[in-house]
Amino acid sequence: MIEVRIHGRGGQGNVAASYLLAGTAIDQGWHALAFPAFGAERRGAPVAAFVRMDRSPFSRRDQIAHPDYLIVQDEALLHDAATLAGLKPGGGVLVNSPRTPTELGLDVKAYSLPANALAEKHLGRPVPNTALLAAFITLTGLLPLEALSHELGQRFKGAVLDKNRTLIAAAAEAVEADIWNQEVAHAAGA
Repeated sequence: MIEVRIHGRGGQGNVAASYLLAGTAIDQGWHALAFPAFGAERRGAPVAAFVRMDRSPFSRRDQIAHPDYLIVQDEALLHDAATLAGLKPGGGVLVNSPRTPTELGLDVKAYSLPANALAEKHLGRPVPNTALLAAFITLTGLLPLEALSHELGQRFKGAVLDKNRTLIAAAAEAVEADIWNQEVAHAAGA
């Protein structure tokens, strides 16, 4: 089972990101669930969303305490210890930031992507979720990027879809393909 926890703020598309990731996994034959956890429901408030994916059916519907991966849509949330809490040993953290993981003070396997800037350039507004999903899929190799593009086509049409597809291509080009997948395979002795 792969467990992903997404941290961000209201208005950044955290919940939409979790549903897109789960939908992409389901379209590729995985069993997947996505669900959010809200505090005060207002724009800018911290929000967490969760995605579980497995090749076999499962019934767990509780919040993810020990994720394999974290996607952090607002680097300021790294100052809250709960954001990184429970990350499994060897797990990966993808952060929306123009700063490097070292500059962010991360001492775990991490990758940063200036997702707000990419979204602003391609969408005309700084909503990082699509760029971060594309980067996550590219880093892990868990799913084909084309599957995310297809899933976006289930939610968007016309110019919005075209802009999002351009954004996922740009985000995928900005990170190293399958780097986390190779590390997992190496650690497993493959």
